Amino acid sequence: MSAFALSAICEKIGVEFHGEEKEIIGLHTLSEANEQEMSFFNSAKYISQLPLTKAGAVLIESKYAHLLPSTSTAIFTDEPYLKLALASALFAPKISTLSTTPSIDENCDIDKRVIFGQNVTIGSGVTILGGSYIGDDVIIGDNTLIHANVTIYHHCQIGKNSIIHSGTVIGSDGYGFAHTKMGEHVKIYQNGNVIIEDSVEIGANCAIDRAVFGSTIIKKGSKFDNLIQIGHNCIIGEHTLLAGQVGLAGSTSTGRNVVMGGQSGSAGHLHIGDFAQIAGKGGVTKSLEAKKIYAGFPAIEHRVWLKLQAKIHALLKK
Repeated sequence: MSAFALSAICEKIGVEFHGEEKEIIGLHTLSEANEQEMSFFNSAKYISQLPLTKAGAVLIESKYAHLLPSTSTAIFTDEPYLKLALASALFAPKISTLSTTPSIDENCDIDKRVIFGQNVTIGSGVTILGGSYIGDDVIIGDNTLIHANVTIYHHCQIGKNSIIHSGTVIGSDGYGFAHTKMGEHVKIYQNGNVIIEDSVEIGANCAIDRAVFGSTIIKKGSKFDNLIQIGHNCIIGEHTLLAGQVGLAGSTSTGRNVVMGGQSGSAGHLHIGDFAQIAGKGGVTKSLEAKKIYAGFPAIEHRVWLKLQAKIHALLKK
């Protein structure tokens, strides 16, 4: 785990340091950060979290600094998101080609063409077919089946009794960039992971992005078709069904037993309620209530969408 003096971080990202020296071991959100982590504030939507944060330091504009608790050091900048991106590079794990023999429990069947990183832990009864790559510090639960040519990036966790089909990538970087005033794009290093719980099945050629910080989570019993895209920091509820080519933008969350038809998708930072259903090609642009059926773009209740289509059709007849 990397650790930096707060003053050293400020120097590396080009901001002035004032106040008490602290050791910082990582980055996190205002609501989740602890006294050894740095956070940031760049949206009034989260202003209520400022007085409650436990972050050791916060990248923030000076006009909001008075809202921070005394335990949080304000790091003044008019570009907190950009400075977060620069700081994220400091905590990114080193990617290497080093390999160590994994810890493998009994009754496993693992093809000799599987490549392992370091410190991999594999439960009992696991099967991994040839051409797969299992990265550093990955944990795979009992009786899980991983088909050929699956890639699982570092620090990800796979639960028990799960199935992952060929070509799927778990833990690739989320699509996160900050932007300079000149329009240049600065990578936000994705330093979280992916957690896949028990009895999950993931189809072929899916991509499940790792979190910026924290975890992207696929909860137990969920089943994914082929060609699914899950953005960083999404939380997919228990027993959710996603049909082919569904795409969810970052920080989308779903309740349990949500069903999304083929080629449907969502914008980010919204919630889809328990047992909601989205028809094929539906586009979710705002949070949706539980136990309703939705269709269209933007997604509205299915019965309303049907009435709308009937009226449009009637207009075309005139």
